[in-house]
Amino acid sequence: MYSLSKTKKEKYLEELFDFLKIPSISADPNYKTSVKDAADWLAKSITKAGCENVEIFSTKGHPIVYGEKILSQKLPTILVYGHYDVQPPDPINLWSSPPFSPIIKKTDIHPKGAIFARGSCDDKGQLFMHVKALELMISNDELPCNVKFMFEGEEEVGSDNLEVFIRDNVDLLKADVILISDTGILNNDQPSITTGLRGLSYMEVKITGPNRDLHSGLYGGAVANPINTLCDMISSLKDDNGKISIPGFYENVYELNKSERIEMSNIPFNENDFKKSLDIEKTSGELGFSSLERKSIRPTLDVNGIWGGYTGEGAKTVIPSIACAKISMRLVPNQNWKKISVLFENHFKKIAPDSVKVEVTTHHGGQAYITPTDNIAYKAAHMAYEKSFGKPPFSVRDGGSIPIVPMFEEVLGCKTILMGFGLNSDAIHSPNEHFGVFNFFKGIQTIPYFYNNFNELFKKTIL
Repeated sequence: MYSLSKTKKEKYLEELFDFLKIPSISADPNYKTSVKDAADWLAKSITKAGCENVEIFSTKGHPIVYGEKILSQKLPTILVYGHYDVQPPDPINLWSSPPFSPIIKKTDIHPKGAIFARGSCDDKGQLFMHVKALELMISNDELPCNVKFMFEGEEEVGSDNLEVFIRDNVDLLKADVILISDTGILNNDQPSITTGLRGLSYMEVKITGPNRDLHSGLYGGAVANPINTLCDMISSLKDDNGKISIPGFYENVYELNKSERIEMSNIPFNENDFKKSLDIEKTSGELGFSSLERKSIRPTLDVNGIWGGYTGEGAKTVIPSIACAKISMRLVPNQNWKKISVLFENHFKKIAPDSVKVEVTTHHGGQAYITPTDNIAYKAAHMAYEKSFGKPPFSVRDGGSIPIVPMFEEVLGCKTILMGFGLNSDAIHSPNEHFGVFNFFKGIQTIPYFYNNFNELFKKTIL
């Protein structure tokens, strides 16, 4: 029913490429104009697709793009969320092609080609699937539901201003379900639906020793080196079994029971393929759990960046005055990210030796989320994937975080369904991010099935 001609495919790709060329990096103030350009481009695109009442809302940060297509107050309403901002592309030298010059390349996993560009999978490519799916349904006179689009430009920096916008516009955003494509599937032969997301606590630490950088020959051995101290402190945050050593960290962790773990073990996951895809000889993590469990249902603590001292060309023998690190903790259901942030700060300051001073900054975070599988949104998505792929999807927990999802339910009072089409191998947040051409078009073809299924199931619930 939703086949795409070669001409349409070429047109959709050309438009996506134009979108991907805009360096909408929300984390870097130097790209503020580019983020606004992306919002303007997106507003024009959803208008062209058939949206009405399109508006760009200013915030204290980057703008939010809104548009709607309301057919009848008697029909259900789907609120589609996505983000048009992207991660910084650094390190640039590791990209095989420029990050904002999209190009299609064939890979072993994507024999039909993949779109290489920053934001191709996270989340411009997946967001744009919804724009084109709406255009397709409207052009064929087959749109069965009301649709609202809400696309933000701050997801990659914590969505600081989104909650304010939502609380100020509850009536405008009123819907029966929230639909998001910012996750993935198991592989291109086996679809899956993400039913769980981990929470997040993102911290920054700063260790200060002497009041200036020191000559390592004149002072070495007599003064604590902040980099050495920082490394020792970070190393102590996990024990030899891979467990996080912060007191109280595991206090409220939801532990899967035996039957839940057995069910999870039935999800197709090949350990050797996983290692091969990362070019590693051995996996590591918390003792007593599989790699699949470690990266989805268990909490983590990872250093995301560390710096200090001299890192330029050649040698400079100094004991640095300052050393810093960024540390993220992925959290599971029942862990409160604000409480975990406080536990981390208190513990990190406590383990610091008297030879240094410590500063801890909480950047942003969010709660974990579980999507129920007994509601009509999940059933509609399950049927859509099965229709599109020819086989039923698995229910899987995702290790990533979308902090605004729990907030959506709290403020708007409706559930979220996560219909992603990316793959774990798509290198999101990394150099050479890409998104399969197959996946892009498969999303455009699958989304209308969800709309139809949701409409039919919704009608049955109100009869």
